[in-house]
Amino acid sequence: MKLEQIKKEVEMGKSVYWKNHSYKVVLTSKGEWFIKCLINNHCIGLTWADGVTLNGNEEDFFMPDVN
Repeated sequence: MKLEQIKKEVEMGKSVYWKNHSYKVVLTSKGEWFIKCLINNHCIGLTWADGVTLNGNEEDFFMPDVN
């Protein structure tokens, strides 16, 4: 997934994950984007400091299948 798509889906209330379901993309009330580990609540920025380069490969971000 590209950065713009990730942000759009999360802003619409949908869940986006990185690598597996333990790492969820979150938007804080302050407008900050993070990848949050749901196991230990540790967070890293969704992007590098440039605000453009993802902290991970595009192909590693996904949305769960909905049937």
